[in-house]
Amino acid sequence: MDVSQYLEIFLDETKEHLQSLNTEILNLEQDPENSDTINEIFRAAHSLKGMAGTMGYKRMQNLTHDMENVFSEVRNGAIKVKGNMIDILFQCLDALEEYLNMIQETGEEGSNDNEPLIKLLNDVLDSKEGGEPQEVKPEKAKNADEEGNSRKWQEIKFDETQKRVIAEATGQGKNVYGMTVRVQESCILKAARAFLVFKALEELGEVIISKPSVQDIEDERFDLDFSLIFISESPLDTILKSVRSVSEIEDAQGALLEEEQTGEIAIEDEIQNAVPEIVPEDKENVPAAEKAAAIQPATVKPNEKKAPVSKPVVNRTVRVDIEKLDVLMNLVSELIIAKNSLVSASVGDRNNSVNEHIEYLESVTTNLHESVMKVRMVPIESVVNKFPRMIRDLSKKLDKKMELYMSGEETELDRTVVDEIGDPLMHLLRNAADHGLESGEVRKAKGKPSVGSIFLDAYQDGNNVVIEVRDDGAGINIEGVKGKAIEKGVITPEQGENMSDQEIINLLFHAGFSTSEVVSDVSGRGVGLDVVKSKIESLSGEVEVKSKIDVGSTWTIRLPLTLAIIQALMVDVGGEQYAISLGSIQTIEDIVPTDIKTVQNKEVIHLRGLVIPLIRLSEVLDIESKKNPEDNMTVVIVKKGDRQSGLVVDELRGQQEIVIKSLGKYITKCKVISGATILGDGEVALILDTNALF
Repeated sequence: MDVSQYLEIFLDETKEHLQSLNTEILNLEQDPENSDTINEIFRAAHSLKGMAGTMGYKRMQNLTHDMENVFSEVRNGAIKVKGNMIDILFQCLDALEEYLNMIQETGEEGSNDNEPLIKLLNDVLDSKEGGEPQEVKPEKAKNADEEGNSRKWQEIKFDETQKRVIAEATGQGKNVYGMTVRVQESCILKAARAFLVFKALEELGEVIISKPSVQDIEDERFDLDFSLIFISESPLDTILKSVRSVSEIEDAQGALLEEEQTGEIAIEDEIQNAVPEIVPEDKENVPAAEKAAAIQPATVKPNEKKAPVSKPVVNRTVRVDIEKLDVLMNLVSELIIAKNSLVSASVGDRNNSVNEHIEYLESVTTNLHESVMKVRMVPIESVVNKFPRMIRDLSKKLDKKMELYMSGEETELDRTVVDEIGDPLMHLLRNAADHGLESGEVRKAKGKPSVGSIFLDAYQDGNNVVIEVRDDGAGINIEGVKGKAIEKGVITPEQGENMSDQEIINLLFHAGFSTSEVVSDVSGRGVGLDVVKSKIESLSGEVEVKSKIDVGSTWTIRLPLTLAIIQALMVDVGGEQYAISLGSIQTIEDIVPTDIKTVQNKEVIHLRGLVIPLIRLSEVLDIESKKNPEDNMTVVIVKKGDRQSGLVVDELRGQQEIVIKSLGKYITKCKVISGATILGDGEVALILDTNALF
């Protein structure tokens, strides 16, 4: 069977299971006796084993099988969860993640058998409390069990309806059998094998009742065997042969019910006489027989008369390829462009019909845009839920006690943004753990709690999402950063004297800058904060840091909700139109030329108690301004964090909803242009990146 078509689903679901295991094992470390956590870990490991086996990844299957064995014993109370066991389990998760990465890159799981890890897991199994030697049971013991196991159908209890169905069947001369079916211990998909057994039996008769229930068998909530009561006209040998022919079925045993269980069932003459004549075709009169007739996995069409069962509420979501969403988004984009064309065509036209059409089109496109955006929005939980495990590992590696507190995991962002912010956030957290937090002894000396705190908070602020990484550590040593910057030649001593504390702190974002004396695998590798800054800015976001000595540092990332369609202010510079995102605009000012002052050879204006530098877009874009120098200037005040600048434009064209189109990978040198948009008249307008202009 070609399973390559299922690879994407396998990768997605494996990532989810691994994250679930990371979270649950962390919970287990805090609460080793929590049965819900233990069951969840067992379930995730079991699912992983089945998926890996189905896809043919034997090494991954073997490792998860041994993990499942350990948790089977934990669940049974034979093994207690201890510290070293948690470490072993986390090593297993890292190994599984290596397999996953290898599969993602090459389609193969690689050649690492992880034998040392498997040995550690087996050592855990061998250390069961009670001193029982972990050896294979002798054949004699197995044979002794077989007789009891093969007759488990005797434990099945019947209600009155089922008794009547059985009585009617025997009255018609049919045979009623009790059966127990056992699957092989190495079987990966027990529920699938059980389904094939039920399908084989359906061809020979009908199942009246099963133990465990049909739903439990479907959900794989059984050990290695299940029992059932079966009505058929066929001889027992034929039935058992059919069941045993199913792959991975170890054995099937059965007997006529009258011989085995007549006393318990109490099918007496008076009951048989009391049973009304039932026409076999009348399905509604034999609900028990029909409703328990088949077991159906989710991928198979269910039997119409299947018994109603209480199922947990399923998360009603659907996985959609991001490329399909991109196509949908492009269609919305074209609609908006069409709307803009109509707007342009109708300027000065008083035809009410055209205006009504435009209003309707505007309503449709806005609603469609919002719908598509909601589809693309995903909680940042998928990114941040891997961080508690990372902080736990860092705590051990750095020998510092620390706790991570997270809030706002449900905050939603565009999927393309969420996919990109994981690495920047990870580096900021590592930075907080390594550079920010002091050792336990130093914290005690300062009167702080010995356990350091790191906070990761996310929240929506207008059309932006803000993510903050805070710590209660030492803060940033301004003089230390300045000294390192001068030593590395990033700034001169003279420049250092004239720089504000915030400007010195911002030097941390300089490429290759690090204050670490020793290069480690945690931080201080000479790459990091500059990469964080460039990554965030490539997402049209911004990052800033504030710090206070011995109080801690706060790193703030501000990201737009979407990167596809924005509200923009259209401006004219030298006869050409440009777009500026409304999200970055503070105010628009009318400035008299005589109000412009010069500070360090740079033009500034004094506005409401603030000194704001001016940026003449005509000079930046190398376009000759068409405005008379003596006329009042139109200045668009934009912000980046706490800083503001004034962009000098020739005139304003008004606000417009625009579609952002990428300039492609060939035009990447011009940092002040973040993209382009198509206007209603078909002209192309460039979109200015105000962050880069700063």
